Amino acid sequence: MINARRNIVNKIMLGIFTAATLLAIIPLFALFGYVVKNGITSLNLDFFIKLPALMGMTGGGMANAIVGTLILIAIASIIGIPIGILIAIYLTEYDRYSWLSTAVRFTTDVLTGIPSIIIGIVVSMAIVSKTKHFSAFSGGVSLAIIMIPMVIRSSEEMLKLVPHAIREAGYALGISQRRIILNIVLPTAAKGIVTGAMLAVARVSGETAPLLFTALGNQYWTHSLFKEPIASLPVQIYTYATSPYDEWHRQAWAGALVLITIILILNLFARFAFRSRSN
Repeated sequence: MINARRNIVNKIMLGIFTAATLLAIIPLFALFGYVVKNGITSLNLDFFIKLPALMGMTGGGMANAIVGTLILIAIASIIGIPIGILIAIYLTEYDRYSWLSTAVRFTTDVLTGIPSIIIGIVVSMAIVSKTKHFSAFSGGVSLAIIMIPMVIRSSEEMLKLVPHAIREAGYALGISQRRIILNIVLPTAAKGIVTGAMLAVARVSGETAPLLFTALGNQYWTHSLFKEPIASLPVQIYTYATSPYDEWHRQAWAGALVLITIILILNLFARFAFRSRSN
């Protein structure tokens, strides 16, 4: 009697968990399917190699926005990933329990929850208003600020997973702390750190709000990272989606599909890296 009751309860709970799982993944596949349905018909070679057409005209593409997105991601990664990893090393290897490390962790958690549009406004006041130019650099800085707390937290957790016995073995051999960190700890946690960094990159790839205040957008190629606005897929999609032209609406769907594909590839890369780390 007791076993029968347990089996019934087990089946009920399994059904609830299965339903919850389906409720979680159905919106994701529905969203992706809807974007594919609307965007795949507008994808062609011109979309990847041509500049946007003039207002109200057909044709054109988003070549400058695709390249601009990659440039912004590169700038954000060059700034955000090293800073995040260095702070994580400080928190795990040099100062775990002091008031300063506690304050840094608290600040990191708060920064993670700050709306991206606020970060965009702050960077705009700090850089754009001083230089008098929207630029790729200011856009990259705003994305880097969003990335840093994510890189810190993920890198810190990966470094904590490195057994302390490995560090003690290095000390026993007379190896300096700097060499232990560079030659033992970081290589051991490298795949996990890369996974966290790639997820952070995927997270900022679709940010629009901070770029409206920093990079702005551009219908042409950008020739300076510091003195000219730069196009990006999120801003271009926003501009086209809110326009009154049907052709721009179709291109907005195509841009959304390309952007989601980029984010999907980054997430898949991070997942496979994490899987190889686990194996």
